[in-house]
Amino acid sequence: MSEHYELIDQSMLLRYLFYPHRQHSKPREGAFDLSVPVEANVDIICRAYPAAANGPWILYFHGNGEVVSDYDGIAPLYKNRHLNLLVADYRGYGASGGTPTFGDLVADARIIFEYMVAELPAEIKSDQWFVMGRSLGSISALELAAAYPDQIGGLVVESGFISVAGLINHLGLPSPGDLSGLERFYRELAASISLPALVIHGERDSLVPLHQGRDLFEALGSQQKEMVTISFADHNDIMFVDSQKYMSAIEDFIRRN
Repeated sequence: MSEHYELIDQSMLLRYLFYPHRQHSKPREGAFDLSVPVEANVDIICRAYPAAANGPWILYFHGNGEVVSDYDGIAPLYKNRHLNLLVADYRGYGASGGTPTFGDLVADARIIFEYMVAELPAEIKSDQWFVMGRSLGSISALELAAAYPDQIGGLVVESGFISVAGLINHLGLPSPGDLSGLERFYRELAASISLPALVIHGERDSLVPLHQGRDLFEALGSQQKEMVTISFADHNDIMFVDSQKYMSAIEDFIRRN
């Protein structure tokens, strides 16, 4: 829940942990944007890439320094496998309003999910939803997996982490204070998740070390869970070093669940 992030949100760390930029291009043919109101005068822009009528949707929370427009070149990997993809921005990213904080990150994720379930156009609406988070986006994905177990079919985490304090130390950033409460909350959140789960991580991830992904995998309460390691992959090339293995893992997971 958002109050657990107050110590970070009130510190100078925010300027190091969020890298918003305002790039936003028009959707390519077949894709479209949706504007989700999360607060008075603040909307979050999400981009939908329909691929299969009545098929499952993946609500995807991207990594830091990325925006929905970046996924115009990645969405075809999902479309080729008949997977509907819906990518969400964060406050201050792309054409979205506001300023990013961790508290808003998790609160907005719930609003976005509920909006999409209710408001997707009838011709592409589905009752099959999966949630996926990459890197920073794993926070939003974990939050939704814990909060909506009856509405979400499964959780995919790519390049995710379980220890915020460990990540801050690894990146050489100043600690905002005692993060033991947040560490405990985050592990309890992971343990509370019962959905089927897939964790994907790069073997040579220099930003979020592989042990973070392994620790997250172990912490998840899911009875059905799988971890896939992409050999030789770093943080930002993981989708491309072995795209066949990466996408096959996601497709197989979705089809099974």
